[in-house]
Amino acid sequence: MNAAAAPEESAIRRPVPDGQAWRDTILYLDGVSVSFDGFKALNNLSLVIEEGELRCVIGPNGAGKTTMMDVITGKTRPDQGEVFFDGETDLTKLTEPEIAHAGIGRKFQRPTVFENHTVFENLELALKTDKSVWHSLFARLSSEQYGRIAETLALINLTGQAHKRAGLLSHGQKQWLEIGMLLMQQPKLLLVDEPVAGMTEEETERTGELLQGLAGAHSIVVVEHDMKFVSRIAHKVTVLHEGRVLAEGPMEKVQNDERVIEVYLGR
Repeated sequence: MNAAAAPEESAIRRPVPDGQAWRDTILYLDGVSVSFDGFKALNNLSLVIEEGELRCVIGPNGAGKTTMMDVITGKTRPDQGEVFFDGETDLTKLTEPEIAHAGIGRKFQRPTVFENHTVFENLELALKTDKSVWHSLFARLSSEQYGRIAETLALINLTGQAHKRAGLLSHGQKQWLEIGMLLMQQPKLLLVDEPVAGMTEEETERTGELLQGLAGAHSIVVVEHDMKFVSRIAHKVTVLHEGRVLAEGPMEKVQNDERVIEVYLGR
């Protein structure tokens, strides 16, 4: 399927605002289902993320949040449904490395940095360049690459720790470094899983500022349980329950939805 041949429209499918072509979205999931040994982890899930949007996804354990991200990144293949990225890339046809190369970066809850390397070296290793042994032995950073690393260091608030071993960073700083490593890959879409778990209040605030600052230049999907943090950064929230969208909209609307209160937020 390509951008010139849009699939047939359906009253049930294509959850796209009137007047906006589905091809213009950065991420488009339609009727996605995934089963594991008879359990439906995703059940006809449809979701649209606009270019430059910062979307928060919440929901109880087992709602399908992780499976959704696994499908987007190619770790899990859907039993049915469509998953399109940047208007025309069918993610169900690509491998995990191909999806990453296409412009989707994923950050897991636990930071995975090279602890015996410096912060600068971590960012250098993450550069989207030829990683062959011969190239790595003789490659030298260009001024443009140095500039990108310096810019990223400033963005993630680690300029002063550039030559510090990553293993010596605080938990929050490691999270920022991993986000920085993803940014070195120049992704269009960032999937971020529980970015503030275990952070101090100051680190949490800084992380919110970082993600908000990235929105626009990047599209961002944040999966998070910290409702205070979600309220701080979200313009639009999607609530998953039993593998499908239960509610969606501004945080205030979602918080007052009786169904969301019953299955997730509580009284």
